Amino acid sequence: MSRDYYDILEVSKDASEGDIKRSYRKLAMKYHPDRNPGDSDAEAKFKESAEAYAVLSDPHKRQQYDQFGQAGVEGQHGHSGFGGISMDDIFNQFGHVFGGRNPFEDIFGGGATRESHTIRGRDLRVSIQLDLEEVATGVNKTIKVKRMETCGECTGSGAKSGTMPSRCSTCNGNGQVKQMSRSFLGQFVNVTQCPNCSGSGEIIDNPCRICSGDGRVRKKIEIKVKVPAGVASGNYMTLRGEGNKGARGAAPGDMVVFFEENDHPYFNRIDSDVMTELEVSFANAALGNSVEVPTLSGKAKLSIPAGIQSGQILRMRGKGLPQVRGSRKGDQLVKIQVTTPVSLNKNEKKLFQELASLNGQTKAKVRKVRRR
Repeated sequence: MSRDYYDILEVSKDASEGDIKRSYRKLAMKYHPDRNPGDSDAEAKFKESAEAYAVLSDPHKRQQYDQFGQAGVEGQHGHSGFGGISMDDIFNQFGHVFGGRNPFEDIFGGGATRESHTIRGRDLRVSIQLDLEEVATGVNKTIKVKRMETCGECTGSGAKSGTMPSRCSTCNGNGQVKQMSRSFLGQFVNVTQCPNCSGSGEIIDNPCRICSGDGRVRKKIEIKVKVPAGVASGNYMTLRGEGNKGARGAAPGDMVVFFEENDHPYFNRIDSDVMTELEVSFANAALGNSVEVPTLSGKAKLSIPAGIQSGQILRMRGKGLPQVRGSRKGDQLVKIQVTTPVSLNKNEKKLFQELASLNGQTKAKVRKVRRR
């Protein structure tokens, strides 16, 4: 079982963004493999803290983690770990924590590979329709989407087979250009994306015939989504890296999956409870009875106490929906509606007249309406 991300970063659940950033920087400096050569435990803790920071530093992912736990930040393969990512990749991704660069280059003389400045792939937004029965148990869904995938012809380079991209002469392969400006406050340096190569640092002289130099093609793919039990309309989860692939090797975007509940023929949802209405006859309301009612897990017996009145609510414990993070299940609330016969035959009318006479209720009672 994965450790709690807050415990990993040694912060409380109400920690500020600054507290999380400071704690991660301290742990990354402490456990970096260059400071702990040959220590596999330190390397594991370094990657573990990077995974925790990736979630808790992002407001949307943090909200999902707080609400759904690990399920809210899982990817397609059920994890979001950094096990296969290099140290430089981690610092490239979180360089803002260390002033925009790998701090261990200066300490240990390490030479990081040039970071790609190409724009990451765009995020995708999809919706999944759920029945209340699926919400009650959780469900695995397979969704079909069209997204940008790496071109198989050029393997994502954008260049025609047998050729290679050339270094951009405008930015010298950096993907960025600097512009100097002066004002009465002094001299300023403005760094912007290179307009010649769009930030990639490379120029495609002979573009691929399939993708026209983009390095990507649009394809229809299937993705499996594990929907946790108890979700509600408006909830969402992010599948990291399942969005559009980035152009020419850039990082992929994410897929944001929103959940929507279908209308149910019997139930309305009230948080983790579900509510339905049951019509009972005048006789059953007076005498009591045991009836079979639908629940989210099948039919169940409900005991109707004698003398029940219209508007009373009976509670079926544990027949509602589970909480996303918690073991408690909601209840099923059954509102009783006593039905009055609208057409009586001669014998029925005689019986009701006798009943009214026995109860002494031949006259109507008037009373003040109680305010709630």
